[in-house]
Amino acid sequence: MSNIIRLIVACVFFGSAVALCAFGFWGWGILVLVLGGIILLSYFFNENMIIAQYFLRKERSDRAEDWLLKITDYEKQLHKNQHGYYNLLLGLIESRKAPLKSEKYFKKALSLGMTMSHNIALAKLSLAGISMAKRNKREAQMYLQEAAKDDKNKLLTDQIKMMKQQMAQMDKQVVKGGYRQQF
Repeated sequence: MSNIIRLIVACVFFGSAVALCAFGFWGWGILVLVLGGIILLSYFFNENMIIAQYFLRKERSDRAEDWLLKITDYEKQLHKNQHGYYNLLLGLIESRKAPLKSEKYFKKALSLGMTMSHNIALAKLSLAGISMAKRNKREAQMYLQEAAKDDKNKLLTDQIKMMKQQMAQMDKQVVKGGYRQQF
C-alpha cells in the first residue's frame, strides 16, 4: 500500500473517531482512534520490514527475503528515512548467499543514510569484510576505522577486533614455497 493512501486512511479513521466521540459512542471512538494510530505508525515503520527484521534475528533469511520482496517499489511504499534500512536488510540477506554481490546494497544504504549509528557501523563493517575478500587491505582498513568511529554504543567491538586480527593474518599467509605468491 502506498504511503499516501496510508495517510489518507489514517485521517479518515481519526475523523471518524472524533465523529463517534462527538455523537456519544465513546467506546467505538476510542477503538477507531487506536486503529487509526496503528495505521499512522505503519506510515513510519513498514510492517514488511519489521517482519523481515524478525526473521533475520531468527536466522531465517529465506523468510526475511520473502517479506522484503513484498515491497515492490520501496521509494513509494516506504518513508524516506527507511530507504537506507531497506537496502541494509537486502545487503544482509544477500551477504549470506553471495557476499561479494551485497556490496552495492551496503553502499546504497550508506548513501541514502540511516539514523542509528550502529547500523551505519554494521554496513561499514560488512563493506570492510567484502574489501578483505577482494584483497583490498587499504579500503578494508578505512571501513574498519569508520566502523569503529560509528560504533558509539560498542555493539560491534568484538567483530571489529576479529576483523582486525584477520586483516593482520592476511599479510602472514604462507604458501608451500615459504612466501605468499605475488601476482
